[in-house]
Amino acid sequence: MTRKCELTGKMALTGNNVSHANNKTKRRFLPNLNMVSLSSEKLEKSFKLKVSASALRTVDKKGGLDIFLLSTDNSLLSPNALKIKKDIESLITVKEK
Repeated sequence: MTRKCELTGKMALTGNNVSHANNKTKRRFLPNLNMVSLSSEKLEKSFKLKVSASALRTVDKKGGLDIFLLSTDNSLLSPNALKIKKDIESLITVKEK
């Protein structure tokens, strides 16, 4: 299972630990991922997603999961998050008619 944020696409990066003597050893920089239950106001459901801490702060700043998903580019979202976004969009179009 990949260590990847389902909302922003953040993934593990590679780099080096550099000692005082300038010795370099390979290492991985892992994102701060948490399993979080986020609720959708439009769908009146909650969803368990693997989300980075920075994405969680961004969701709070934007005003909720629905607004965040609608304003985020599809290329960044996981298939699970894309399905939630499409459900929200279809619900909005049905209510407009």
